[in-house]
Amino acid sequence: MSNALLVLNAGSSSLKASLFRLESGKDNLPLHCRALAERLGGEGQLTLTAADGTALRRLPLPTPSRHADAVALLMGWIEELYPDLTIRAIGHRVVHGGDLYTGPTLLDEQTLKTLRSFIPLAPLHQPHNLQAPEFLHDHAPGIPQVACFDTSFHRTMPAVAEQFALPRQWSAKGIKRYGFHGLSYEYIAETLPDYVDLPPQSRVIVAHLGHGVSMAALKDLKSIATTMGFTALDGLPMGKRCGNIDPGVLLHLMMSEGLRVEEVNDILYKQSGLLGVSGLSDDVRDLLASPSPHAAEAIDLLVYRIVREIGALAACLEGLDAIVFTAGVGEHAAPIRHAVCEKLKWMGLDFDPVANKTHGPCLTTKESRISAWVIPTNEELMIARHSYQQIKDTLS
Repeated sequence: MSNALLVLNAGSSSLKASLFRLESGKDNLPLHCRALAERLGGEGQLTLTAADGTALRRLPLPTPSRHADAVALLMGWIEELYPDLTIRAIGHRVVHGGDLYTGPTLLDEQTLKTLRSFIPLAPLHQPHNLQAPEFLHDHAPGIPQVACFDTSFHRTMPAVAEQFALPRQWSAKGIKRYGFHGLSYEYIAETLPDYVDLPPQSRVIVAHLGHGVSMAALKDLKSIATTMGFTALDGLPMGKRCGNIDPGVLLHLMMSEGLRVEEVNDILYKQSGLLGVSGLSDDVRDLLASPSPHAAEAIDLLVYRIVREIGALAACLEGLDAIVFTAGVGEHAAPIRHAVCEKLKWMGLDFDPVANKTHGPCLTTKESRISAWVIPTNEELMIARHSYQQIKDTLS
């Protein structure tokens, strides 16, 4: 029998899974297979692929499909197809760890209950992050489960970067900047030295540009500032989320327009961002292909805000050595990278448009004072590494 580690990364309507082999006496974690459940909540389906991308199985899920349905089917497939593998731990991405959880944590009933109390801080993510571990807590109680938090990486930020200008009584209750996408930033921080020789006390900005969008300033590859705040609603405009806006807008919507809190919540989380500005789509690919002036306006706003935040984060770093683009848009949307980098020439960035069209990895010339990179992120591998560290002493 061989040991394996399963990683689950749950979104609102999807579930990504990666199965890694645990090789005796080695810390490397070779990927064995992947699975993806899509359109959860509706007519969902689960697809299993080998590490080389070969499709192994695809089946529809019960309608309306749940994350638990996908996990149950996946566990059955693994048992059937890989009878020689024993799953020794299951790692989960959990968006918000609050002040209590600053690193990977073994899950038990009390921990799951505490993490549920953070749902109001991440309503789009936290409920779905917890569905799989709660199901497995009941149906596979003998397998250790590990929560890995998107907030943990940013705990190196100085207090001044975390603090809001609110009465101290609210700060004392944990209302502060937490930051998110930490597993992605952590992977980039570990991987970037493989691409470029960084100077001591390196100054790097990472742009995690996906459906959710954030950026972080890394000094010596540790987070010192980030664009998201108390919740994952803050910062840059996203697919459907508004990002940073004047808090007075919320007061106006409720006090002058008569909207209820629930209505405002829905507007900010589900009707805003690229979708709200364009009136067409929350997908950058659709907007780049559209002739609509509103689509162009949404793209222009996203680029403007990215460039503005790069300036602010560079100021926090007191200079800049490298910029990294990652996540779906950052890795694949060459026009977005082009538009951003063209506006950074004043910083000494000498952009290479030919390299950009082929997705780099390096987007700048040898003469550039600042290097720019495209580096695919791998949150699942970070979760696997953290989970392995939690249970490796129990492996025989």
